[in-house]
Amino acid sequence: MTKNNTFLKDVNDGLSQYPKYLSSHYFYDKNGDELFRQIMEMPEYYLTNSELEIFKEQTDSIIGSFGLDKSQGFELIELGAGDGEKTQHLLKRLIDEDFKFKFIPVDISNNSLHQITERMTDLFPTLEIEGKQGDYFYVLDELFISDKPKVILFIGSNLGNMADETAANFLNKIAINMKPGEKLLLGLDLIKSQDIVLPAYSDAAGITRDFNLNLLKRINNELGADFDISSFEHQPEYTEEEGIAKSFLRSKKKQTVYIKDLEKFFEFAENESIHTEISRKYNDEILQRLIATSDLEISTKLLDRKNYFADYILIKT
Repeated sequence: MTKNNTFLKDVNDGLSQYPKYLSSHYFYDKNGDELFRQIMEMPEYYLTNSELEIFKEQTDSIIGSFGLDKSQGFELIELGAGDGEKTQHLLKRLIDEDFKFKFIPVDISNNSLHQITERMTDLFPTLEIEGKQGDYFYVLDELFISDKPKVILFIGSNLGNMADETAANFLNKIAINMKPGEKLLLGLDLIKSQDIVLPAYSDAAGITRDFNLNLLKRINNELGADFDISSFEHQPEYTEEEGIAKSFLRSKKKQTVYIKDLEKFFEFAENESIHTEISRKYNDEILQRLIATSDLEISTKLLDRKNYFADYILIKT
């Protein structure tokens, strides 16, 4: 099945359900990549700067927690690599300290993968880098073929875009592939009050709104749909009790959308929503539940100064 056929099937499946949904995987075309880059620079979007602070100011603690042997080469695999702004601080220190390693960034977006490969090659000419394009859910097995020790990075609270059951299964799948003693660095956004979290998904400049609406534009452009973008609005929700931020696209009116590549019409009632994204927030107890059936244990927890974000180092037992 081609990438576009998979997109077509997922769109058909999601819009045929009630309530309707679309996968957040499909946010990331070239325009979506640029909009997400802008989101990460928003003053309201605390997640990036919180974790960046950890990577810049606690680099030695991160590397120390990996328990690496300088005489032995290893592979540093980053799932959902993005632009690499945080990872570059880790790479620089590893290179400066003369560790021998290959960096393997993995991303669903070819555009992002090209950018991070080009950027890291420019910054670190001696770095051995091998990008891998694909959904990290489906390429995990391919990443563990070599016998070299592995360190896995899954940062940016990307795990939070999965429902808890899916996240637990994903962590278990990573653990199955890891050897005893190997480490997973897992970056997670911590549960906070609504006045801190909600603005990160409903910014004053409307960038998050445009990011969500771009998903409909992509369906128009790639699948021949006729979504009237102006007749949908972005609707974020968050409660501290649940600890999950949610994004929806709400139909402002009763309307019908035709998707040419499906040869199919989809009906929308006034105020009917399409669920596009979740962003789970965590604490130690939630994470412990997710790894309860895996062979992963929390060995280290690093926090930013405001205690907004945590980078957990998990060890395979």
